Amino acid sequence: MSGRHLRAEMAAQPDVLRSLVARRDEIARTARALAPDPLRGVVLVARGSSDNAALLARYLLEAYVGVPVMLAAPSLQTRYGVCPRLDGFLAVAISQSGATPEIVSTLRLLAQGGAATLAITNVAGSTLAEAADAAVLLEAGDEVAVPATKTFTAQVVALSLLTEALALTPPWPDDGWDIALAAVDAALASPESVDPLAARLASATHVVPIGRGFLYAAALEIGLKLAETTGVAVFGISPADLQHGPIATINERTHAICLNAPGPVADDVGDVARALRERGATVAAIAEDPALVDAADLVVPIRAGVPEALVGLAGVIRGQQLALATAEARGIDPDTPFSLSKVTPTT
Repeated sequence: MSGRHLRAEMAAQPDVLRSLVARRDEIARTARALAPDPLRGVVLVARGSSDNAALLARYLLEAYVGVPVMLAAPSLQTRYGVCPRLDGFLAVAISQSGATPEIVSTLRLLAQGGAATLAITNVAGSTLAEAADAAVLLEAGDEVAVPATKTFTAQVVALSLLTEALALTPPWPDDGWDIALAAVDAALASPESVDPLAARLASATHVVPIGRGFLYAAALEIGLKLAETTGVAVFGISPADLQHGPIATINERTHAICLNAPGPVADDVGDVARALRERGATVAAIAEDPALVDAADLVVPIRAGVPEALVGLAGVIRGQQLALATAEARGIDPDTPFSLSKVTPTT
């Protein structure tokens, strides 16, 4: 059982993220030069872990840029040949390797429909970077472990910087980056905080990460990390969707992980946590304040005061730590779990 690559890549995140933020002016110039004027909307193209980063970007862009944002359905392009009319749109393709054939093919077809195209990728000279009108390179270095860590959080930062560059109303929080990166540092400095929850999940069979609003994507990403590193059946969901039927699956065998932060949806998460406890579930939380999820008997802390749009970074770090610790508790090598490969060449 190794995990050394995953540990090293998680530890590299502060430097990678600070390097990206230091390039905010460069990224802003690229975004503003490429975005159509007027910008009618944004289409995001991604798969796997990158799809979770894209989902967060949908929330960020709609909230701060004020245009409609959609997630592409790549099979419409790669299997059905659909070429939507996208004059005035920006298409953003997100891929760690820049080598997934369907992401490249989809972006090219969206360009034929009139969209300006941007690639966000870790690999300079990749097929995706070459196919786009412009590229934002993550410059995160090689990532060996199968679970994406530093490349995922780098994608989140790059997409947040894209949002900041195009933001209209409300304005992007001026001091948000310093606070968010300090929260990343604090989380990485205390990996032992996840150990009690990992000990519970070592024998779990049904895990439900829950988040809403800007933390919905973080809940899905934590679910993906747990699923791919431990083999546990994990079902990430929002409180609203959970109550539209799937709550019927919750029982005493369920381990719920509620992500929460102060904001308009905080009460929604707190309310559903109490409902899950009433159905017999074991409830834990990832939150800055235990009072945000008062039904939880175990809270993994994140630093307080992070703007809601960026709080998911620290939440995802806690999820990475939890996946690593749970995999090791189950005797699984988290670097290469279940013969998964780093690049999945879907077409």
